[in-house]
Amino acid sequence: MKERIAVIDGLRSPIAKANGELASLSADSLGSIIAKELVLRNNIEYDKYDEVIIGNVVQPINAANMARVLAIRAGFPESTIAYTVHRNCASGMQSISSAIEKIYTNQGEIYLAGGVESMSNIPLLYNEQFKNFVVKLSYAKTLSEKLKILTTFKVNFLKPIIGLLVGLTDPISGKIMGVTAENLANDFKISKDAQDQYSLNSHLKAQKAQENGIFKDEIHPIMTKDCSILEDDGIRLNQTIQALEKLKPIFDRNSGTVTAGNSSQVSDGASMLILTTESKALKLGLEPIGFIKDYSYAGLDASRMGLGPLFASKKLFDKTNIKLKDIDLIELNEAFAAQVLANIEAFKSKEYFKKHFNSDPLGEINPDILNVNGGAIALGHPVGMSGTRIVLHTLKELKRRNLKTGLATLCVGGGQGASFLVEV
Repeated sequence: MKERIAVIDGLRSPIAKANGELASLSADSLGSIIAKELVLRNNIEYDKYDEVIIGNVVQPINAANMARVLAIRAGFPESTIAYTVHRNCASGMQSISSAIEKIYTNQGEIYLAGGVESMSNIPLLYNEQFKNFVVKLSYAKTLSEKLKILTTFKVNFLKPIIGLLVGLTDPISGKIMGVTAENLANDFKISKDAQDQYSLNSHLKAQKAQENGIFKDEIHPIMTKDCSILEDDGIRLNQTIQALEKLKPIFDRNSGTVTAGNSSQVSDGASMLILTTESKALKLGLEPIGFIKDYSYAGLDASRMGLGPLFASKKLFDKTNIKLKDIDLIELNEAFAAQVLANIEAFKSKEYFKKHFNSDPLGEINPDILNVNGGAIALGHPVGMSGTRIVLHTLKELKRRNLKTGLATLCVGGGQGASFLVEV
């Protein structure tokens, strides 16, 4: 890239379990609270921002182009342009890279980028039979026509389509996301015991981080007339391996290994960053929390979408000539324990790299630098928000530990991966 992108500051909401503390807030309302607080905390006036770019997966039907709605609700003037981006689980990262592309094509200098998701508010849908029934009834002109159509009504017309389940089913592979994790568990011979142990560690690390106040530096509490939440509420305090072992597989009930306990949680949350160039930050006298050096997206087999971090990181490392040994911290989004463990195995696999890249492997991931404060299994995975959160947290943790280089990476439903190289 031309020069490093400065992250002036960043902020996120607590992550709440879906249908819980943040359920009363729509995505645009939740995001506007974080956006407003972030702007007010920093010495950049609203009218100095060139654009607001927000990642979101499930667009609220009452807030078309929710980024624009969010921006106005956050206090930006009507002259501020805004748009919404969507790259499934990488939507929060897409907002960042979209802002970077605009900066480097001289379309602006200062951007608010972020991601938000209210999985609580993913709607229930009417099935096709009821839809057709309602359409025919609305077009009937006479009473006799209406009565005739009413006689065709059946109770099963009211059986809803669960939007969340449809959204988590990949239309390319035809598999729900949990089945793609089962595929990786089979491919790399990852046992349920290994997945449960990884999940336990995620909760224990997240609990320790929460108790030590590590997340407070990046969280703005949400307190409205409808809800009050100060910290992430998905962490299962004092989680035990025995509790995880009791949980049954939910995607392959016969021979599967992926359970609710070793999968990421369905959640609500928002996260925002202020972005500009390193030179602009210096000119304004602003001290960034860190920098984005480069990024890459990659595509792969949708039925093995969980290996997206490997494919995107390989592309990023080739592009920047960086080596795995140069990375001080790694945030690899925990969609599933099986998916994280599969990446750990694949990163070092000579056989896998020979087959898929005809190259040497990236190397062995040091577990001591991976998801040091837990991840989405413990914290939750608001799909549009997670990409922004892990970039923010990587920068914050690098600074806390006086380290330099981090990798923030995640898998993307539909068969993609995203990796960002960040520095402090």
